[in-house]
Order: sequence, then structure tokens, then C-alpha cells
Amino acid sequence: MTNIIFTDKQAPASISNQTISKTNCPYCGVGCGIEATVENNKVIAVKGNALHPANLGRLCVKGSSLHETQGIENRILSPRVNGENVSWDEATSKVAKHFQDTIAQYGPDSVAFYLSGQLLTEDYYVANKLMKGFIGSANVDTNSRLCMATASTAHKRAFGEDVVAGCYDDLSAAEAIFIIGANPAYAHPIVYQRMIKAREENPTRKIVVIDPRKTATAKDADLYLAIKPGSDAYYYNGLLMYLAEQGKLDKDYIAEHCQGFEQTLQTAKSQFVDISAVAVACDIELSLLLESYQIFAQTDKVVTFFSQGINQSSTGVDKGNAIINCHLATGKIGREGAAAFSITGQPNAMGGREVGGLSTQLAAHLHFENPNEIDLVKRFWQSPNIASKQGLKAVDLFDAVDSGQIKAIWIMATNPVVSMPNANLVKRALKKCPMVVVSECYENTDTLDYADVILPASTWGEKHGSVTNSDRTISVHKSMLKAPGEAKNDWQIITDVAHKLGFKEAFNYQHPVDIFREHAALSGFENSHPYDENRAKNDIYRVFDISALANISAPDYENFLPTKWPINAANPNGVKRIFTDGVFATKNQKANFVPIIAQLPKILPASHQVVMNSGRIRDQWHTMNRTGRVAKLMTHSNEPYIAVNANDAQRFQLADKQLAVLANLGAEYIGRVNITDEQRTGEIFVPIHWNDNFSASARVSALVNPITDELCGQPEFKHSPVSIKPFNAVWSGYLISSQTVNCPTSYWSKIQLEQGHKYLLSDKQELGNDETFLANLYPKIDDWLVLKDDQKNVLRIAGFIDNQLHCFFAASTDLSLKFNSRYIEGQLHKALPIKTRFELMSGIDSDGKDDVGDMICSCFQVGEKTIQEAIKSGHCKSVTSLGEKLKCGTNCGSCIPELKTFLLKN
Repeated sequence: MTNIIFTDKQAPASISNQTISKTNCPYCGVGCGIEATVENNKVIAVKGNALHPANLGRLCVKGSSLHETQGIENRILSPRVNGENVSWDEATSKVAKHFQDTIAQYGPDSVAFYLSGQLLTEDYYVANKLMKGFIGSANVDTNSRLCMATASTAHKRAFGEDVVAGCYDDLSAAEAIFIIGANPAYAHPIVYQRMIKAREENPTRKIVVIDPRKTATAKDADLYLAIKPGSDAYYYNGLLMYLAEQGKLDKDYIAEHCQGFEQTLQTAKSQFVDISAVAVACDIELSLLLESYQIFAQTDKVVTFFSQGINQSSTGVDKGNAIINCHLATGKIGREGAAAFSITGQPNAMGGREVGGLSTQLAAHLHFENPNEIDLVKRFWQSPNIASKQGLKAVDLFDAVDSGQIKAIWIMATNPVVSMPNANLVKRALKKCPMVVVSECYENTDTLDYADVILPASTWGEKHGSVTNSDRTISVHKSMLKAPGEAKNDWQIITDVAHKLGFKEAFNYQHPVDIFREHAALSGFENSHPYDENRAKNDIYRVFDISALANISAPDYENFLPTKWPINAANPNGVKRIFTDGVFATKNQKANFVPIIAQLPKILPASHQVVMNSGRIRDQWHTMNRTGRVAKLMTHSNEPYIAVNANDAQRFQLADKQLAVLANLGAEYIGRVNITDEQRTGEIFVPIHWNDNFSASARVSALVNPITDELCGQPEFKHSPVSIKPFNAVWSGYLISSQTVNCPTSYWSKIQLEQGHKYLLSDKQELGNDETFLANLYPKIDDWLVLKDDQKNVLRIAGFIDNQLHCFFAASTDLSLKFNSRYIEGQLHKALPIKTRFELMSGIDSDGKDDVGDMICSCFQVGEKTIQEAIKSGHCKSVTSLGEKLKCGTNCGSCIPELKTFLLKN
């Protein structure tokens, strides 16, 4: 019998017993729509939703691999207290009792929540309502503090409210796009491909990239400026001066819609004698600086697209406002193709900001600074004990845990032991905290090691609720699967605890739609446009207003089509762009120019140090709990690395493809050296993703100084002085394993295979000549083969159970020797005849068979050598022809910048 389920009005018919559900990707802030095919409580395929406005059917390689992240492996299946499985009632009672006792003895500010942009809006709303409205403390912060607090504060200073004025369509309409502090080719590939497509359709459109690192995005730019790290505000202050000097200001717009311009311009001028001084401050050629300024000045439609390179800074708010100043000064805002566009890092970073996810906010874009706004929320929630002041920001919050000020903390859907700056302090703090509660999906997260209570949460495919992406588009995230074991949705877990705290009446939610209606109603409560003739005297205007959805029916919620807020009586179908009328959310409805004194980072490197920049790579997400489970996502970059300029490699005696050690704050990071011209001298780049579950000494955030922006509390992840030296290994090699093992070597890095794992290994200690090294790791193996090749200095060891290969180890004291293990990986779990056994031992792993080189296209597993051979054949002279022959670049487009590089070299 055919079972057909429609999850919205456009859902295609299903076949057999399959169902098709429309949902959203849980990764970056683009917010791509997905069509998922479900069969027998399992997602068996995903594809982009062609009707979703964020991606129009396209998915990056992470999104298109989502179905491969599903499964029961490493899932937390039941609540635990002190390591023992317990019932939900016992677990939530334990949490509520400890929080109650702590508050009774030490007050509400002795407890805290730490949340995540991975939570859905309904989860976020309930957590904030409980802590701020009923416990009575604003100590509820989120990992969005690490990525979006800067932009949020800059928006509020300029516009009066945290509002992104533009939308993705502006990226297609813009005549010039300035990308600064962002690498969308890797971090936001779907919107990046939208930019590239627009330029292909009209080659006069320009892409200008401003970044210290020559990223994949920079390589594809029409103009690239490798500015000095941290000099972004100098660049934009200089641009403001240039616009004034060249008569390119929109004086009518400034006079009618803005305030504070003259002081802002004079402040910028006070830092520079002339424009050439700006070039010196930014450490770039004057001609390149002027060329970029000319593009901005002479182009009517300009979008400045910025992200963590701006945000993760000790003066990130000022940098954001320096950007906005230039757009206000030219009227390039609130119009098609013209915006200062801050893109979020996480799928629901904006949804979290809507409900007051940050400790410095109240729900519905209301603020602690105004007592009337606190009162508004208190009356709406009928709150008995609403917080009256801002809470602790993330870095300060964990400092307070460390000092004992906070005695109970509940961490939800995030991994601060890996992601926070000075992460070893976070370890220490959680270790001595009397009560650490962690809501989590997966076993293999570092933070779980410090939890007293573990609460099993649902994950993608099981969650149900709304999210808001970077251009204000609200979508409903569908539940398609039954969560395994006893896992619950986060809003349900929080609600259960709220009931046990005595707040059942205020948290009587039965379904996410109940929470969403309340959230929507609060957004419109005593909220009206300044020019509304029916406006009440005490109304507090907020651009964020989704009050038209306050009475949404359950079916309409299920079938909700992606829509940009505001969504209210005046705009029932949403609004594409904000501030088109020049009316802002300030008291007098005028935008604020903000005078900026540009500053460099607070801690500069000593003579023996380099500046460490950290960030995302193309195929991994955050701390790899999902993406690290997918074999093909480990093929493009499969271990921690350190991108280093050749001058620094020579200075610190580093060898390409060998290991090096970074050190700061008593912590170390071990990574593979990649000598490249993408880095400026004195600067390195390292990826953020690896952690103690995937590699030895690879938690890069442990090396990041806890320096924050004084205005918003966001840490300076992009500029950390560190020392660097060679690892000095005496041997290196790999281990192919049917199971996970605890490698005893001083360096190891785990790579997911289709069946089993691969470990890259190195050590400073001598290696023996027999299987002793492996025997303790594989106690069930008693069938070993050992071969020492003295001529090539290679040791090979294979272990079998019932004649099936369960482990294979190869190592050499020749550190330059390259091993190719693809053939051996395919033999894992296979019963091997004697002939094949000896072929393995004789070195078939390193004779070049199956060696396609470094993986370039993860979607279709197309390697560097395959691409080079296709180009050399003469039949492939463009990205299009490579795609036609090899498929590379035809799915998500993330590999296109690298394909272009190969074509240029050949």
C-alpha cells in the first residue's frame, strides 16, 4: 500500500512507503531548504528545495550529505546522573532541585544557561523565558556570542535595532560586492555561487575581497586586497574620507534620514593625514586601495558582505559600524542591490537574537537599558521575577564558573570545551562546578566529560520548530524521524524542568506551535510603527514584528512557507528589504552615524611569535559531531593543519607536510604544515574543527586569548599571537582500523572511512619492530603478520580475526615517504587469501595504485591528479568542461575556485 504524506502545499508525491518532507539544513546561516526522502524512520536521500528562497534548490556538500549523518551510533539514548542511566523524572527532578537549592542559598545569579545557534527558535524562547522571566537572572548566553554579538551591537547602534536590512536577492542585483572578513566560497557556498552566477550573467559586476588571507573567495575576486590583520576599520574610515573628498556623499539622504555625520567624518579624518596614510595603516599598495575605493564610490548598487573576520575582534563593533557608516553616507542601504550585509555563522543565530538569546537582550528585540521595555516583557509573560539587568557574556560567564560565582550551569547543544577561547580554563571551570547539566545528542563531545547530568536531545530530522536565516527568512524545521531511545526535543526538556521548578502554568506547552504563537504575540505586543495613526502613547516600536502569526493554526504552521519578517497586519506576506522608507528604529527614526577611532588588535605578536587566524574549512562543521561521521567529508582536509608562509617556514625551520606545534596559554596545537603563498609573512591559519575526539592536541581555541570587544563581549579569535616550532617526529605512518582505538602516540588524527577508521600517526619515541605497539589496542587479535623493509625503512603490520583484516599499520622513519592507503582501506573486514595478504605486506599501499591525489571535489570524489590529467588531455579547458567529463563542480560548486586554479596553472 502506498503511504503518501504531504508536509506542505508544494510537497511532491511519494512512492512506495517513502515520504518526502521539506525541512531545512542545520549548518550555516544561509538556511537552505531541503527535501528529505524518509523510509522506515530513516532519511535515505536529501536534495535542495527548489522553492526555498535561500538556496533555490542548491546544497553544499555538507547539506547534501545530511542523510549520512543519521544513525544510532554514538547517540545518547537515556538520561544519566553521575554516569548512571536514570528515568527522565529522576533526571529533571535532580536538575530542578539543585537549581532551586542553589538559588535559595546564593541567589538567581548563581546559576546560568549556555545555549547555541543550533537550537530552534522555540527552544531558545522557552530557555530565555525560564531564566530571565522566572528564575530572574539574565545569565543565559549563547555560542552566538562567539560569532554574532558584534554585528548585533553594531546594528543596534546604527539602526536602533538588530536588523539586517538586505536580503540574498541583493547579492544578485548588486553591481559590486565587497567581501570583507569572510570566505563564503567555503563557509557559505550557496550564497557565494549566487554572487558568481550574477557576475557570469553580467561581467561588469565586480567582486572585491578584503582579507589578510588569500582564501578560495579571494582567488576568484576581480580585486583582492591582502590587508593587515585587524586594520578593517582603518580601511572603512579611509573610504569615508575618500567619499567626502570625491564628492560622492548622498547629502540629501544624510540630512533627511541620518544624524551624527559631521562628527563621524571628522573623527575619521583625525587619524590620517591623507589617503596614502590609510594604505600604510592597512599595509597595502596605495593603487589597490584607490582602485577599491573608486569601485565603491562610482557604483550605485554595492553590498558589503561581512562575517567573522570583522566580528571576531576586540573592536569588531566599531568595524561593523565603520562599514555601515559608508553605506549610510552614500544612501546605499534599503535599496535593491545595496546593503551592509552581515551573514550569520549558524542556522538559527538570528532566531536566537529574536527571542533574546544573548545575555544582553530581552525577547522580541527589547532591551534591558529601558525599564519600560523590561516592564513590557514582564507584563506579557506575567513574570514573577524578571531579570532587571544584563547577564554575563560567554567569556565572563565561564570565568564566573571558574571563580565559583556560578555554581550550576546548563549547557545546551554546544561544546564550549572545544569552542570557547582559553578552552582549558573552561575545562577547569566545569570540572569544579558543583552542577553541570548538558543537553546533547552525541556521546563523542568533549564537554560531556564534565557533566553531572546528561540529558539526551533530538537532532536534525527529529527536531520540530522554526529557524531564521541570515536574511530574516523564517522557515519551519520539520520532524521526520522518531528520536532514538528516550531523546527529547530541547523545548520539552526545558519545559519539564520549568514544571518541576513550579512554573507549570506559564510553560504549559504541548507543541512547538504553542510556543511560536506566544513568541509571535510578544513581537507585536504594544508595538506599532512611529507613523501609525493608531499608535498608542506607550508603544515601543520594533522592526521585528511577526504578530500576524500569533494565531497561526497548527496546519498552517506545518505548511508554513519561508517568509522574511516583519510579518504583521501591514505586511502579511513579509518584507524583502528593511528601511526602504528611511525610517529607522531609533527614538527620532534617524540612523546613527557612529564616530570610529580605528584600532589594531590589543595583543601584538612578540618576535618569536606569529599571528594565528582560525576559522572554518570547506567540508566540516563546528566540532565535527555530525560531519566527522561522513567519510567523504573527511577527504578534502583530513587532519589538523597549519597554513604558513614560506618565509616563516624558513625562519622557524618548518618542513612542508611535516608536523609543527603551536603554543599559547599553556596549551598546544599539533598540525600538518602547509607552506603556501595564501598567508602573509608573520601570519598563520588553522581550522577550528578538530578536538580531542578526532585528534591529539588540536583544540585551537585553547590557544586563543580571552580578549573580547568591550562593547559586546565577542572574543578575538582572528588574532592570537602564538609560538611555533617543529614537532620533530622520529617516525610517521598510518593505521587502518575496524574500530576506534586510543592511540598511544604523541600525535594522532582520526579519519572516518566507509567501514572503519584511519589514523594518521607520528611520534617522538622510537618504534619497535613487532606487533607489541598494536597488541594492547586489539586484544582479540592473535593472527599477526609483520614485515620490516630495512631498505625503505618501512614497518608493516597486519592483524586478522577469522582471516578478516581488522587492522593494518604502516610506518617509516623516512618522514618524506608518502603512503597511499586507499587499496588497503577497501580490504578492511574482508577475508583475504594468503596471496593477497602478502601483497599487502609487500607494499601495494605505496605503489601509486588508486592514487587520485588530494581530493578536490568531495561530492563526486574527484581527486587532484584526475583533474590534472583531464586538463592535460586538452579536452577540458573550462570549469564547465571539467564538470561535463568528471562531474566536479556540478553539485554545490564549493570546489570551483580550486578548479579555476588548476586551469590557470595549466
